[in-house]
Amino acid sequence: MEEKADENAKQIKQKTRFTRLEWSWIMYDWANSVYATIMMAAVFPIYFASVAGSVGQDGDFWWGIGSSTAMIIVAVSAPIVGAMADFTGHRKKMFNIFFILGVGFTLASAFFGRWELLLLGFVVSHIGFSGSCLIYDSFLSEVTTPDRMDKVSGAGFAWGYIGGSTIPFLISIALIMFSDRIGITEAMATRISVAMAAVWWGLFTIPFLRNVHQNYSIEKPESYPVISAAFSAAKQTAKKIFKSKKLLFYIIAYFFYIDGVGTVILMSTVYGATLGLDTTGMILALLLTQLIAFPCSIWFADLAQRFGSLQMIRAAVCIYLMICIVGFVMGFGLEQGLFGIPTAQTLFWILACMVGTVQGGIQALSRSFYCQMIPPENSGEYFGFFDIFGKFATVLGPLLYALVRGVTGSPAFAILSIVVLFILGLGMLGIGSKYIQSDEKV
Repeated sequence: MEEKADENAKQIKQKTRFTRLEWSWIMYDWANSVYATIMMAAVFPIYFASVAGSVGQDGDFWWGIGSSTAMIIVAVSAPIVGAMADFTGHRKKMFNIFFILGVGFTLASAFFGRWELLLLGFVVSHIGFSGSCLIYDSFLSEVTTPDRMDKVSGAGFAWGYIGGSTIPFLISIALIMFSDRIGITEAMATRISVAMAAVWWGLFTIPFLRNVHQNYSIEKPESYPVISAAFSAAKQTAKKIFKSKKLLFYIIAYFFYIDGVGTVILMSTVYGATLGLDTTGMILALLLTQLIAFPCSIWFADLAQRFGSLQMIRAAVCIYLMICIVGFVMGFGLEQGLFGIPTAQTLFWILACMVGTVQGGIQALSRSFYCQMIPPENSGEYFGFFDIFGKFATVLGPLLYALVRGVTGSPAFAILSIVVLFILGLGMLGIGSKYIQSDEKV
């Protein structure tokens, strides 16, 4: 009996800990998050704008063109890329191609001097980053079991926040702020930061490259070239999605609520700046968001095992509804509050905390819940379409914000309008819940 009890304890211990394979997958979130922070959000865009502006170019215009170009290429090609990755022996090879493109052109951007080359480096590296993330998501079914997907996916987002999104960012900010004290220019400090991002991304991807491999696959029809077969497979997957009420309701709901999430991320600092909030305070508040997101992403995964993934996704959407309402109130609160701090500034910190509690959780559970619904051998194809909805979802929200802002002239009403996206997402989850939670085979 004692030996049996010891064996049971050992099995429970093994189940609660991540396996080496799961950790190898999780570490890619830690590795690639540095790109989103350094190259897409904080450091590189400012550097690009300064280089382009020094030769009379509109940096923000060209940055918008480059970002849109990369997004459209990735979104349109995602189903074909996913379908090709499902063929036997292709998934890891295609991951390697996108990974090399992303890291290689990120590193090259640290040495480019002309603004045209900087823009090219960003576009190609962004395609590499997005393509590798698409295939990385599809590997979730390869590294763990369905009952552990929420836990593993949540850990990926959590370690991504605390690792790539925080540590390299703080180092980069320190390099730029104290560049004169260490005898380098601010431009050189930025280049070092970009090179560091590439090295960080490459170094921490090694466990994934060594340990994660394709186990589920489909055979490519011998009579078709790879690309033709991928087009055919993607077409069939699209038909299956539209025929499956389970997937269709969920993916439409995902489109609306993830659009709201993306809009809050994109518009938060712009909205705060419009209200006249302190820039340093906003940056520190966003860092707080990252730190809070680390434990909360793990916490959300644990709660999902207790209450169900769908229930926790709904809860996260409801919290985002409240975030928009608090943001609306913030638009009317510039008078002095406690300790002389403007009420709007205080509310921005509250919003940062609220976003931190759900931002990682809703993204992680959305990924793992979808992964549990699709056949593992076709996960690349299905995540290709999932990626389309995620990429194009970032278009509707900012457009809605801009439209309401233009009509009303009020940034407060503009941020309140984002509530519509969360209501639509919540409505689709409610209307389609009986299908989404059914045992329907896809």
